[in-house]
Amino acid sequence: MNNEELLLSQLKSPPTREKAFRELITLNKERLYWHIRKIVISHDDADDVLQNTFIKVFRSIDKFKGDSKLFSWMYRIATNEAITHLNKNAKRLQTSNEDVQNQAVNNLTSDVYFDGNDIQLKLQKAIATLPQKQQIVFNMKYFDDLKYKDMSDILETSEGALKASYHIAVKKIEAYLTGN
Repeated sequence: MNNEELLLSQLKSPPTREKAFRELITLNKERLYWHIRKIVISHDDADDVLQNTFIKVFRSIDKFKGDSKLFSWMYRIATNEAITHLNKNAKRLQTSNEDVQNQAVNNLTSDVYFDGNDIQLKLQKAIATLPQKQQIVFNMKYFDDLKYKDMSDILETSEGALKASYHIAVKKIEAYLTGN
């Protein structure tokens, strides 16, 4: 039994569930936080979405069938929670997801948790101009260095479509950066 299988069996067993869940959080919170943060931009929003992600994981762990890696499954939940968060914000503000995203990027300079320079800020602005799916694909490939196979499991999209999406995103970002 490998580590993931052992952790999963502990997560599904009531006597060991809480301890195993704490371990699951410790092992994955940082990677998931940064994945979410790249989608929602704001530190506070990322914290909220991360918390919602772990709540959903805890409540749904018994439904996890093991068709993918545990991390891929959690990554998918985190991605969906982040998108849901953006959609709720857009609806609440009666605006588009793009406007919510642009506002979040514009607020980065005043975010005490953002320590990037002008180049990183410009890159974030370029990424914010992409359609949501291209943003997610670009972030997963460029920043998280995920393999297309893993991205395919997480996003439930073919590897070919992901490669095309990434290629288009890179071209649009290059165009933005050279034009601005």
